[in-house]
Amino acid sequence: MCLAIPGKLISVTADTDTIFRQGKVSFGGIIKEVNLSMLPEADVGDYILVHVGVAIGKVDEAEARLTFEYLEKMGETDEIMKEEKHPQ
Repeated sequence: MCLAIPGKLISVTADTDTIFRQGKVSFGGIIKEVNLSMLPEADVGDYILVHVGVAIGKVDEAEARLTFEYLEKMGETDEIMKEEKHPQ
């Protein structure tokens, strides 16, 4: 099953072109670079859903926190945490 993980957009790192727009997203304190091209309206501070490194939608803060908690309990955030401990 494929899942979109909620995170908070903390910065936009490349804003010169909507095709290559990138941002940094915090997933429970783990920071990842994310492609924002499919969500051009995303702004710093927004909670977004990320699937395979691409932002695909916005959610409100309460929904994002609840979803992340559920995913943590299910063990679905383990890959994010593992990558942070052992970056390639």
